[in-house]
Amino acid sequence: MMRRALRRARLTLLPAVAALGIFGGGVVAGPGVATRDAPPDATPDAPPDATASLCAQAVAYVEDRLAIPSQLLSAIALAESGRWDSARGKSVSWPWTIYSEGHPHYPIDKKSAIAAVRSMKARGVRNIDVGCLQVNLFYHPNAFDDLDEAFDPAANTTYAGQLLLRLQNTHRSWSRAIAFYHSATRKYAMPYLRRVQRLWLVERRREAVELRDARIEALRMEKAERETKQAGDG
Repeated sequence: MMRRALRRARLTLLPAVAALGIFGGGVVAGPGVATRDAPPDATPDAPPDATASLCAQAVAYVEDRLAIPSQLLSAIALAESGRWDSARGKSVSWPWTIYSEGHPHYPIDKKSAIAAVRSMKARGVRNIDVGCLQVNLFYHPNAFDDLDEAFDPAANTTYAGQLLLRLQNTHRSWSRAIAFYHSATRKYAMPYLRRVQRLWLVERRREAVELRDARIEALRMEKAERETKQAGDG
C-alpha cells in the first residue's frame, strides 16, 4: 500500500484517457519499432524541462491502472524512446520521439513532431513509430484518432499498455509479450527482450532505492515531530 501511495504521490493529474479496447493491425508492433542500443552520449541531450517527465508520469499511471508489473512499461518506454537527460543524469523517455527510415528523431515539441510525421507521410513513408512507447502507425492504423492523440503521452502509453496485456494473455508469458511487442521475428525480438530485461532490473532497483529513502525520510520526520512535541510538553 505504501509503495502504491508513494507512486501516486509522484504523479501529476493526467487527462482522462479514453479506453482503447480494439487493437488495429496485427498484435505485434512489427519490424519498424526500433531498439535504441546506442550509448547515452550518442543521442541528443533532452531539454531540461517538464517535458522530460511526461512519459514517466503516464507510464506510472498506466502500470498502476492496468496492473502491469512494476517498472516493466517504464523499461519498455526507455528502450523505445529513451534519450539522455544531463540535468537528471539519466535516460528519459521523450514523448515526441519518431523513428522512421532507420533513424530516430527527437522533435523539440508536439507541434514539431506532428509536422514531421505529416512530412514523412507526404513523401510516401508509412512505417513510422511515434510517442513514448513508439506505437507503429502502419501496423496499428486504428490506434489513434489523429496524430495529436498519437503523440499524447497518456493515450500513447495506454494503447501500448493494453497491447502488452493482450500479448501477455495470448502468449501467457511477460517475456514473450515483451519480445512480441517489438517483433515476431526472433533475430529482432531476442536482443530487444534482453535489453528491456536489463532496463527493467535497473528501474526496479531505482524504485527500491526511492522507496527506502522515502521510508527513512518519513521516520526522520516522525522522530522530529515527537521531539518537538516532547520539548513543548516539557
